[in-house]
Amino acid sequence: MGTEQAPIEAPASRRPTGRRTYASTARRALARISGFLATLTERPVSLYAAAVLRIGYGLLYLGFLLREFPYRDEIWGPGSAWTPELAKQLFDQTGWASLLTLSESRAYFELCYVLALVVAALFMLGWRTRAVSVLFAVMVASFHARSIFMTDGGDNLILLMALYLVFTACGRRWSLDARRARLRALRAAPSPAGQGAAAPAGLVGVAGPAGLVAQLRDARTVLTAVMHNCAMFVIAAQVCFLYGSAGLFKVQGGTWGNGTALHYVLNLDLFRPWPALSLLADEHAVLLAVVGYLTVLIQVAFPFVLFGRLKYPVLTLLFGMHLGIAVMLGLPLFSGAMIVADAVFLPDRFFRALARLWRRAARRTGIWQPEPRQGPEAVAVPPQAQPGRLATRT
Repeated sequence: MGTEQAPIEAPASRRPTGRRTYASTARRALARISGFLATLTERPVSLYAAAVLRIGYGLLYLGFLLREFPYRDEIWGPGSAWTPELAKQLFDQTGWASLLTLSESRAYFELCYVLALVVAALFMLGWRTRAVSVLFAVMVASFHARSIFMTDGGDNLILLMALYLVFTACGRRWSLDARRARLRALRAAPSPAGQGAAAPAGLVGVAGPAGLVAQLRDARTVLTAVMHNCAMFVIAAQVCFLYGSAGLFKVQGGTWGNGTALHYVLNLDLFRPWPALSLLADEHAVLLAVVGYLTVLIQVAFPFVLFGRLKYPVLTLLFGMHLGIAVMLGLPLFSGAMIVADAVFLPDRFFRALARLWRRAARRTGIWQPEPRQGPEAVAVPPQAQPGRLATRT
């Protein structure tokens, strides 16, 4: 019939909606993967967090060795009840080794102890960090393995972090190495008059030995970035595993379920450095139960809140929890090691903001004044090249 109309076909552009959505999703996924690989291989991430780990663990271990200095012989030395023969028998089972068991001489032990103090201080300051980080890990492992039953558990985490930090670029920020690199860069910065003469030099080294050196330098940069980023990821995973496993073990215990775990802990003589303070806290049973439930909740949920802003209040609560453990239970080394480990989850912009606040406060109080800049940018009028030399360059 004449009134019938042919069916209207949908435009061709509207048909492959599912294919277009799949293609766009695939492109976004590929873009994220390529961005992740570029971040992994091009530049080290969380350099300020790595510097905080270096400074924190170096300071903690230095303080630990200084605190135990009067008792060093009874813990690690020739006068220890855990003799070198017993330590070696344990090494046969665990595969550990220690520099302290190479000799039973008292002079040798004192030399190792002084060397450990020096290495911890240099590692904290970031002097020749690549080499010193290896020495720091060797020293921590040696003291840990020599008398493994004499510490409170905080050195276990310090040992793991010392091994991980060997593979990081933890000396790039807030270190003597960073200061030396900055001063070297200022001295090597070309003046405005000499920038024109540096251009032909880049054309000479495209091929030949100079090109090989440039390729090796690029390969070293990529390798350093990959090792650093992987090590920081392993550190973060280690902390997540530690909190998650601790929370899950607490859930299985009956005392944590009924809220009486902290009551029993506060009544143990081994964890009562301040008996009067422990008795005062034990009088608030409801508060202790709430703190116990909150501790379990935070530890179990910790790995799942790291990708949002909720991690900041969680890290603040963990900071308070570790301070309480250090004061109430007398475990400062363990608490300090955990507080330093939590810094791996803070971004670099957080530490830069802290540095700016510190400089501002120090400038207002007169504690610190900025150093005058040195280099080409400090010169009011840049040096001018002579006309004859400029003509020869062009």
